[in-house]
Amino acid sequence: MSQTQRQLRLGAIIQGASGNMSAWRHPDAVADASINVDYVLDLARKAEQAKIDFLFVADGLYITPQSIPHFLNRFEPVTLLSALSLVTKNIGLVATLSTSYSEPFTVARQFASLDHLSGGRVGWNVVTSPLEGSAKNFSRASHPEHDERYRVASEYLEVAKGLWDSWEADAFVRDKASGQFFDADKLHTLNHKGKYFSVQGPLNVGRSPQGRPVVFQAGASEAGKAFAVEAADAIYTRQETPALAREFREDVRRQLVARGRRADDIRVFQGISVIIGSSEADAERRYQQTAELVTLDKALEYLGRYFEHHDFSQYDADAPFPAIGDLGENSFRSTTDAIKRNARERGLTLRQVALEEATPRPTFLGTAQQVADGLAAWFLSGAADGFVVRGGTPTAFDDFVEQVIPLLQARGIYRQQYEGATLRENLGLAEPENQFASRRQQVA
Repeated sequence: MSQTQRQLRLGAIIQGASGNMSAWRHPDAVADASINVDYVLDLARKAEQAKIDFLFVADGLYITPQSIPHFLNRFEPVTLLSALSLVTKNIGLVATLSTSYSEPFTVARQFASLDHLSGGRVGWNVVTSPLEGSAKNFSRASHPEHDERYRVASEYLEVAKGLWDSWEADAFVRDKASGQFFDADKLHTLNHKGKYFSVQGPLNVGRSPQGRPVVFQAGASEAGKAFAVEAADAIYTRQETPALAREFREDVRRQLVARGRRADDIRVFQGISVIIGSSEADAERRYQQTAELVTLDKALEYLGRYFEHHDFSQYDADAPFPAIGDLGENSFRSTTDAIKRNARERGLTLRQVALEEATPRPTFLGTAQQVADGLAAWFLSGAADGFVVRGGTPTAFDDFVEQVIPLLQARGIYRQQYEGATLRENLGLAEPENQFASRRQQVA
């Protein structure tokens, strides 16, 4: 497919008040957005009207009093998207759920059920839980090591996909006259016995309307990337420049081919924030208005979360970023590596690092035309297949929908209508074969 034929894909993130960690204090913010169902329903309707591909719900399993405010009180993703599945018709629904602190059978059943409820519009953002404290909430003595978590996730996805293939699409005959409810030849029992899991199956939910839920992987570490190439349909990542983003996407595509998959088997989404103003100066003013809500002590708490909730307040804020060794290696590895590298290369103080992390400047800031041009440039240069959008202020997502999307549509790189009924169809992804049916056909 040529670059001009490619269609830009968009997701919208659901994660509390839009902006930074203190955005809930903004005059225009819905302070309880992370637990306000009316707010979420309004966002979902706007996103669907704008023909956005999917809603993306972030999540975590461990909090402290120093956590980001909207992490302290928020909906569990599968529960929230179950509700949204009944009041939306076309938009995809992507939920974050950890493989480190759950069981494959339960999760495969949850997502298969949600896919049936929604008519085939579900995605699973597979995460391995970066925070050490998560173990304390699940009766675990310790948090698994970073690369070990991905080895667990690899087997976990193998099990889940096997369970999703328990039934072929036409297995349930339901012939009242003959009394045959299902075709026994189209039922497949997994009988998985591996290093981490022993799961017999079959799953007690029929095959998904889209074959199986779309699998997302979030992160940019080498272990995460390898896992994505092995098992995912989409990646949610973040690079600072189009050159770095293009390098990341090209590497993923090379690894896909080396593994025997097609280069187009994965969609790479860049996570971005946007601020739109009537002019560049107006957009900058909006950014500063939200950034000024973040105090230094809150910024230090925010920074600490990436490093196992390390207490950065013990250091001189105006001294160089402290030497903290390998701290962060077992949590948000790609993020913490980038923070330490950036501080070292630019000679930043702790204050500068904390405030930059807690009040990130949006990737795309300016007029609607400038933002649309920037998105198009990244996309057409091969830096991304799409973007997961978060507003840089509480009203920025509305501005994006009303002002930027029409410009992308006018350029011919964004849809006017949804192409299909399922998330896979709208992302341009092929429906996967049932592995057991495929083997049976090969033998025959």
